Amino acid sequence: MNEPLDFNLRHLDAIAAAARLGGISAASQALNLSQPALTQAIAKTEARLNQSMFDRQPGGAVPTEAGRRLAFRIERALGYLTRGGQSVRRGARLPPLPHIERRVTLGQLRALIAVDEAGSFALAAMRTGLSQPALHRAARDLEQQLGVPLLMRQGRTVQPTPAAGRFLRFARLARAELQAGLDEIAALRSTGAGRIVVGTMPLARAVLLPQALARFARTYPAASVEVVEAPYLELLARLREGEMDLLVGAMRDPVPVGDVVQEPLYTDDPVIVARAGHPLAGTDPPFAALEGYPWVIAAAGTPTRQRWEQMFADHGLTPPRLRVECGSVLVIRGLMLEDDWLTLMARDQFLFERRAGLLVEIPGAGIALRRRIGLTMRGDWHPTALQAAFVETFRVTCADWTSAKAMADQPFRYA
Repeated sequence: MNEPLDFNLRHLDAIAAAARLGGISAASQALNLSQPALTQAIAKTEARLNQSMFDRQPGGAVPTEAGRRLAFRIERALGYLTRGGQSVRRGARLPPLPHIERRVTLGQLRALIAVDEAGSFALAAMRTGLSQPALHRAARDLEQQLGVPLLMRQGRTVQPTPAAGRFLRFARLARAELQAGLDEIAALRSTGAGRIVVGTMPLARAVLLPQALARFARTYPAASVEVVEAPYLELLARLREGEMDLLVGAMRDPVPVGDVVQEPLYTDDPVIVARAGHPLAGTDPPFAALEGYPWVIAAAGTPTRQRWEQMFADHGLTPPRLRVECGSVLVIRGLMLEDDWLTLMARDQFLFERRAGLLVEIPGAGIALRRRIGLTMRGDWHPTALQAAFVETFRVTCADWTSAKAMADQPFRYA
């Protein structure tokens, strides 16, 4: 499997220039390379990918479908590197450098990312298979090219400087674009090949995402999907850095950053949930009665916690003291089955426990707790055909789920 940061950026730049300018001659002039050198650079990449990037014709080199797709991704990757490098220069009050993206190498990016993720040169060397001196040298060379320090030692660890933090985001986005280009070339050989990384929040895990995954896997058996579960802010950070393609789950209002977009797909009504043998089960208690039982709710700052606090405030009451704060649905379910705990959940989240007669809904939440469920994506995301197909599959799944819930006399069935 090709790792995008193992390629030669100069060779990739040659492909992009030849595709953009319509031939080897024009590209060699733009990159200040001889035509034989540029031709050789393209040939090495073609050999590695086992795919022709250009059709050589009397009138010049015409990009193949593979060449066109890869060139598009290379251009986007180079654009990210330009933005990242110039952002670092501005932050250090240094003048911009022309063609800064051509001053760095993918090996330097790989070294910086590896040390940032590992926290030390020793561990980064073990993970990448590169020697520590090679990593040190690559990091130092990148610092010299950008004109700012990027790594600093803190005790036994190595931490990125603020400048490195800004640059790393764009470096990872560049890597994501190159990976998308490699995936698109793989899809030309094997229909539906490629990889998707989906971040999921609790509301989508129980029914919606599993059904969408099942549908998608049947249609695209050559595809690989990685599902990542984590707190919202961690998922959002990984999405913004290109390490994740999209998030599914509860939307934020307002969205905390300006470079992502949200697409609402359906509305969810959280309800109060208890075990089947709870003293309030099967009753319609006055809301004040809910204060007398222990609650387990997610930590402060989460949408569920905010709605829980608002629910009590709407009734003129102070929320009871929380003895347990937890956002894990599995832990919450287990806790409620042990004693008279209460919580807020989407009906989808305890669908199977409700059918099994283990958990029940307690009236009292009201419609004020409604929240929108949907997709969160980068604003400048340009999905591959496979990624776009997954997004459409999830949209259709949500539409079917909404229709099924509206038909109260017909139980929902998996498609």
